[in-house]
This record gives sequence, structure tokens and C-alpha cells, in this order.
Amino acid sequence: MDKFYIGYTSDFSARFDFHNSLQNNIWTKNGKPWAVHLLIEKLGKSQALKIEKYLKNMKSRNYLLDLRLNPSAIAELKQRFG
Repeated sequence: MDKFYIGYTSDFSARFDFHNSLQNNIWTKNGKPWAVHLLIEKLGKSQALKIEKYLKNMKSRNYLLDLRLNPSAIAELKQRFG
């Protein structure tokens, strides 16, 4: 896993399919095939965008890897940015 894509969407399946499709001509085409590392569901738009910004600003691959293994850290993110 060389790259992580962090983003918000209201339709995960459509967005994921787009990033892996032949129609994708944006920078994410270089990461194909994308695989799901972590999906945090049931967030409001405002909360999701705050978490997205936080994760992007951290610029920490290790944090993203650890986040997947630590459900309590995900709960803390949801609470912090709720």
C-alpha cells in the first residue's frame, strides 16, 4: 500500500468506482487499483469534512495504519469532531 486517498463523499460506492475506472483522469488515476483501507461511516457532512481535514493535515502514514487497528481512536475522532 503506497498511497492513501482521504476524502468525503455522500456516495462511497460511486466515488470508489470512479477512482478505479477508466474515466478517471484526475491525479488518483496513478493509484489504481485503489483498495479500501478504512471507511468511517455514519458521519454528518460537517463532521466528515473536519475529520478529513484533520487526517490530511497530520500527514502521517503510521497514524492511518494504526487507526485501522484501533476502533477506540475512531470513536475519539468522531467525538472530537462531532
